[in-house]
Amino acid sequence: MRFVMIFAAAAMAAGAATLAAQTPATPTPGPELKVGDQAPDFSLEGSDGKTYRLADFRGKQAVVLAWFPKAFTAGCTIECKSLAENGHLIRKYNAKYFMASVDPVSENKGFAEQQKADFPLLSDPSKETAQRYGVLNARGMANRWTYYIGKDGRILAIDKEVKPATSAEDMAAKLGTLGVEPTK
Repeated sequence: MRFVMIFAAAAMAAGAATLAAQTPATPTPGPELKVGDQAPDFSLEGSDGKTYRLADFRGKQAVVLAWFPKAFTAGCTIECKSLAENGHLIRKYNAKYFMASVDPVSENKGFAEQQKADFPLLSDPSKETAQRYGVLNARGMANRWTYYIGKDGRILAIDKEVKPATSAEDMAAKLGTLGVEPTK
């Protein structure tokens, strides 16, 4: 009987260890970025097959990085559709804009095609960039936050109350308020 109890205890411990190894760790909170901070650099693959780096825009254009939780979900579909249908408002400013998530590239590519997005959706499947921006939540997805980054690489504004249905209009208005120069 004692052997059976020892064997059962060992089996339970091994099972718990296996389960712990298979369960993803809860993400640790990232930094609390503020207006004026240097935006973390990134190098992320876009739905268009190109790799985008924040450093490539330094001194040339402002960057709008709109993090979203998950491709093909209701709110994200509404936000992507807003940007696809009203991107002309944003393009009036000297700014490059992206949506970004921790979804794989293949998923964002399909989502971009479905929504007829004429702008890149960036993928961060390693979650490293999302972690550095502090957008990674306890579910392992990005929060719906938008970062406005100046030509100098500094954060101009952070919107943590994004309204998906008016995302494009709100981005364009914010770029104007921030004094981002119009396109020439």
